[in-house]
Amino acid sequence: MSQMLALVIIVFILFIGDFIAVRTKAWVPSIFIAAILFLLGYWTFFPTEIVATAGVPPVVATMMMYLLITNMGTLLSLDELKQQWKTVVIALSGILGAIVILLSIGTLLFGIETVIVAIPPLVGGLVSALIMSEGAADAGLVSLSVFAIVVYVMQGFAGYPLTSLMLKKEGKRLLGLYRNGNLAKKEMAATAETVEPEETELKLFKNLPGKYNTSYFKFFRLAVVSYLAYLVSTLLEPVVSISPLVLCLIFGVVAAHVGFLEKQVLQKANGFGLAMLVLMLYILDGLKNATPSMMMDIIFILIGSIVLGVAGMYVFSFIAGKILKVSKEMAFAVSLTALYGFPADYIITNEVIHSLSDDEEEREILTSHMLPPMLVGGFVTVTIVSVVLAGVLVEFL
Repeated sequence: MSQMLALVIIVFILFIGDFIAVRTKAWVPSIFIAAILFLLGYWTFFPTEIVATAGVPPVVATMMMYLLITNMGTLLSLDELKQQWKTVVIALSGILGAIVILLSIGTLLFGIETVIVAIPPLVGGLVSALIMSEGAADAGLVSLSVFAIVVYVMQGFAGYPLTSLMLKKEGKRLLGLYRNGNLAKKEMAATAETVEPEETELKLFKNLPGKYNTSYFKFFRLAVVSYLAYLVSTLLEPVVSISPLVLCLIFGVVAAHVGFLEKQVLQKANGFGLAMLVLMLYILDGLKNATPSMMMDIIFILIGSIVLGVAGMYVFSFIAGKILKVSKEMAFAVSLTALYGFPADYIITNEVIHSLSDDEEEREILTSHMLPPMLVGGFVTVTIVSVVLAGVLVEFL
């Protein structure tokens, strides 16, 4: 198979996944469709190395992962997190609940290695799944390497309908309060900042004319920060083992704060879409080791892990919500953002709001109360905590 034919086939598969996700309003995740088609391809006519043949070898994916995680760090605004501190506490409680239940009951049922691999993809996104998949493969645990990817692929099927159900209940409660005159509109600053992060001044380059801040200069600064994270990780290796990807996240936060990087620098360098394409293809490449018998072997572990994880999220978010005086529906919805993150949290919340009322003023009320915590929850769980968690747990494989 030629390189360009391989590229056409695998990118077309990603497009099919996106198309179906749009048609079903995200109820069927694009990654699920893509994974099914990749599996069918590997079981029929795909060459084993079709992704590498298309031009995405592991070394390219690793480069993109460094850049993407450093870019993630630039999105973190401490002011946003302060405004939504209750949301942050509830989101962290949900993740803690999933960890506690899986490490206790899950370990008894499935074994410690399986649980360690399952936790980060279950409470995180693409990057954490990739970290655990690579870690399991490096440790010689081929089936668990595939398992990490399958968890990531399937988690949305638990998260989407449950979140929609919780938000509909919360929305109806809020509408009842509003129609009785007991609810006012909240400020939307947190929402606006989360969806469209404001420009961060490049303090260290304030005298640089804008015409010199080219895409290459953005990539250069992003690469420098990523390299510093890698360098510090190697220097610390004799003392303490810290994943360079975790340090990329931290260094990205610091670099944005001091004005070395702007927010969303990868998007502004016109590289985000390509980086995501590379990582999506690379994670789907991990399915080449998934035989039909292996998939049958892990299906029960997969379902059990998701059920236990979601149950833990519910119990701990319920307790946190009670203490912080947040409704159990809103608390559970916030904790469920760990299963999908942005932009699914934004899409689901907006679709629920539009399904509950045709009145623009009522929609604004619902948006002001429901959207900010959902966005911040997804950002905390998927962007920050899951990457750190994966970096820590991968060392135990």
